[in-house]
Amino acid sequence: GNALLVGVGGSGKQSLARLASFINAQDMLTILVNQSYGMDALKLDLCEFYKKAAVKPGTPHAFLMTDGQIADERFLVFINDMLSSGAIPDLFTREEYDALFGAVRNQAKAQGYTDDREGL
Repeated sequence: GNALLVGVGGSGKQSLARLASFINAQDMLTILVNQSYGMDALKLDLCEFYKKAAVKPGTPHAFLMTDGQIADERFLVFINDMLSSGAIPDLFTREEYDALFGAVRNQAKAQGYTDDREGL
């Protein structure tokens, strides 16, 4: 699921998100934005996030991002794609997809999924 916490600064939104993540035994992932942080860095961080969530042992994760971490309006396109469908176009190269599929293939077969790109 998704959550959007809105309120005045200092009201405990991040603390509440971290507490909920802890209660649900989820790892909290955030990005560290600096002057040189751009689209490529965001894509790399999102790739790592997806890998941690999907590849064995796939564990539940929470992604925390504040309005101050939106260094470029184009970040919102990736966040929107992640929230709406879970699929971010062109996030992984073909070779990276093949490596990910290889990592989850046996587990997917054991769960009854087909051994093709769509099933994996």
